[in-house]
Amino acid sequence: MAADAKIGSGTRVWNQAQIREGAVIGSECVVGKGAYVDQGVRIGDRCKLQNGVSVYHGFELEDGVFLGPGVMLLNDQLPRAITPDGSLKSDADWVVAKGRICRGASIGGGAVVLPGVVVGEFAMIGAGAVVTKRVPPHRLAYGNPARVHGYVCRCGNRLEESGKGFNPCLNCGFELQVSD
Repeated sequence: MAADAKIGSGTRVWNQAQIREGAVIGSECVVGKGAYVDQGVRIGDRCKLQNGVSVYHGFELEDGVFLGPGVMLLNDQLPRAITPDGSLKSDADWVVAKGRICRGASIGGGAVVLPGVVVGEFAMIGAGAVVTKRVPPHRLAYGNPARVHGYVCRCGNRLEESGKGFNPCLNCGFELQVSD
């Protein structure tokens, strides 16, 4: 862990995790074995990053985010090792695309979220998905590329549509209101 990284109270960091300079991780988080948190990344409270997760510079995680094993949050829209003249690229040769995983969202194991993408509050991304564009709040998205296949509750259960919106969640009673 870098000396100037900040880790909130009650946060647990497992073996072989790397937390770079300027990273800020909130309280009561879990950072799994072999996770990588890049320089300047901001992670909210009560987040869970499972084993082998990579969160690259430019991504922000709001409170209560879950990242399954092997999730990658990427930041370079035009990745190249060299410049057009053949010299090695430096930090000055590329622009970070900022992305965000919003409060309560879950990303399934092995999913890849491309640079600049926003995943909305309490959205759920299926395992192995490749997320190429914004996912609105409470949506269930999966596939390659990820597409929306329904709606999910705050508790994670799928919500059923009715004539005038959604039926209350059978698990917790939550009633989703969606406005365009």
